[in-house]
Amino acid sequence: MKLSNLLKFDDIVIQCHDNPDADALSSGYALYWYLEKMGKKPRFIYRGHNKISKSNLLIMMDSLKIPATYEPDFDETPELLVTVDCQYGQTNVTKTNAQNIAIIDHHQVTVELPELSEVRSNIGCCATVIWDMIRDEGLNIQENMELTTALYYGLYTDTNKLTEIYHPLDKDMRDSLSFNKSIITEMCNSNISLDELKITGKAILEYEYHKRNKYLIINAEQCDPNILGVISDFTMETTDVNVCLAYYISPTEVKFSVRSCTKEVHANELAAHLANGLGGGGGHLTKAGGALRPEKIDPELTASAISKNGKIDEAFKETVANIFNTRLEEYFAKYTIIYAQKTTMDTSDMTLYEKIPQKVGCVKLSDVFPVDTVIEVRTLEGDINTKVTDDKYLMIGITGEVYPIAKEKLERSYQPTNEPYDQKFEYEPSLKNVITGERKNVLEYAQSIISTGKSKIYAKPIENYIKLFTVWDEEKYYLGEPGDYIAVRDDDPNDLYVINRNYFDKLYTEAK
Repeated sequence: MKLSNLLKFDDIVIQCHDNPDADALSSGYALYWYLEKMGKKPRFIYRGHNKISKSNLLIMMDSLKIPATYEPDFDETPELLVTVDCQYGQTNVTKTNAQNIAIIDHHQVTVELPELSEVRSNIGCCATVIWDMIRDEGLNIQENMELTTALYYGLYTDTNKLTEIYHPLDKDMRDSLSFNKSIITEMCNSNISLDELKITGKAILEYEYHKRNKYLIINAEQCDPNILGVISDFTMETTDVNVCLAYYISPTEVKFSVRSCTKEVHANELAAHLANGLGGGGGHLTKAGGALRPEKIDPELTASAISKNGKIDEAFKETVANIFNTRLEEYFAKYTIIYAQKTTMDTSDMTLYEKIPQKVGCVKLSDVFPVDTVIEVRTLEGDINTKVTDDKYLMIGITGEVYPIAKEKLERSYQPTNEPYDQKFEYEPSLKNVITGERKNVLEYAQSIISTGKSKIYAKPIENYIKLFTVWDEEKYYLGEPGDYIAVRDDDPNDLYVINRNYFDKLYTEAK
């Protein structure tokens, strides 16, 4: 959906979820700003039983002039209702009748979506989704400092102080926004109430420690999501604690935060494992988080069943605790860890393959930035920092994956095609000068090359789950699942890597 699709309507109401947070307020504000720019006169409301009372949100609404009004008894039927940071029909948003419904959100889909919808469940906050949609319409959002400050704060709070960002689009918004630092500081310093301070202390005292795998589980009372980050960050200072999971249960979601200080556990990957099929999760290697949806746990559950007389149902508490305990035990028992630097692969039971000639892309880094420039490579897989040298290139694989390669290895395995490189991907990788902040699109400098088929590997299917630390990156592992392939170059017994089973047959054929 494009935002311009909404312009055929005149009577437009924007509604965020009940008990709105900073992301909901900033998302609704951004859509309100866009519609006003386009000559519309929208209204921005929230409903439910409680008017906003948290200090940071009151400061946000007042200082940034957010036009949201509390309308618990709203009984009109607008021509168009747009729900932001939630989905029409979910239990966390009071149902408002409307002639037409549109949805803009970033959570897991739990309802049947209308034709007018834009739900990106892999994005860290709804503010980023609307920021990107406004950008696609060609408008310059930077002209409104109050709005850009709101969007930044929405991202800041929904990603636990920016520690749980995992999509490059969230990073792009973070890097592009100008914002009022003093207002952000004021809101950040008004985020924890005395009651939440008590919640923090009580939760930490009631920790559950698992000695064998050195992880803590902490169940807190319902609180601001940032409190979970405070709790888990504090516990990571503890000796013999490598991983921490902190969570709380509300009537509409189970919010959790994950921390890791060991390279054998990536917090973002553990968060995704914990939420798999029940919600969403992600973040950084050391800090991550996510949420489970109660209706994914049990479709029959309702908010009133989960919270009785203001207290979370004990049976549901036990269900959630069992889910987290079971999934953590499964996670630690699941993987075999391989360190390529210390492993010499026995190729006697492996098959020799040669590369199928394949058109891919490459960029000579010195064509983009001068030699010795420290750059950041931003891709869907994450950010990579490297220094530009005259013999360093960037490869663009068939799925859009990007990785550095030396000139010698490039010329040994590939040759130019003299054809333009014109592939399109979900997210186009970019290069940024770390010192100046100048950013350039990788694909604009890419040349098309084709593999020569000279490089050969030994490979075999993986029977168990593995984490592989390669010789070129000893701090970050690569996951391999049953059916994927573990491979080693025929000319380097330590150059081990994992090849996804969905692409192996497209990349390699058995050597003759």
